[in-house]
Amino acid sequence: MKLTWYGHSAFRVDIDGAAILIDPFFTGNPAFEGDVAAVSKGISHIVVTHGHGDHVGDTLDIAEKTGATVITNYDLAMHLAAQGLKSFQPMNTGGTVDLGPFSVTITRADHSAGMGEGGVNVPVGSANGAIIKARGEKTLWHMGDTDIFSDMALLSEIHGVEACICPIGDRFTMGGKIAALAMTRFVKPKVAIPSHYGTFPIIDQNADRFVAGLKGSGIEVVVPKKGEPFAI
Repeated sequence: MKLTWYGHSAFRVDIDGAAILIDPFFTGNPAFEGDVAAVSKGISHIVVTHGHGDHVGDTLDIAEKTGATVITNYDLAMHLAAQGLKSFQPMNTGGTVDLGPFSVTITRADHSAGMGEGGVNVPVGSANGAIIKARGEKTLWHMGDTDIFSDMALLSEIHGVEACICPIGDRFTMGGKIAALAMTRFVKPKVAIPSHYGTFPIIDQNADRFVAGLKGSGIEVVVPKKGEPFAI
């Protein structure tokens, strides 16, 4: 499995038979360095954890140009379909969909979700995380935006989570110190990858507190460089 981070919560996941974008927030993302067409080349699927603009991002445009199938919660899927989305797999918390080369399970996340314009948001389902399983690859949990909760341990046990993309930016999600505790006490992955930081001035700008919290834990911490693929 090859991952590429594009800033904030946006990742590309390349596996045998599929190329997946998760939370493709590119346009308007001050941390994004690159070209949208280039980073979305060959994309077959888009996973959106929840209905906020910094996670839905360029989903509609990329899906239209690539024909990628969008996987997200039912309410957000219907919201996007009303805006022209053609290919999608609607889900809800706890459900799993088999997409051939991989499966997606969407999980609980302690956060909000809403879309709108002019400062007026309407609810679009729940906030979620997404667990991706592919034969011969590490089971990957992208937590979306969330605080810590003890059932992370149960979800990790049920799904055999081995790698975890974890929000650390504070203010809108748990901060680095609490995120590290979530990893060591509940999730216990082999690999932990920080996300949702360094984007806007009001959230944490680096992963230092997360890295410090995992020192000596035995969990491998990968702090990715934007736009540079890495294998897990």
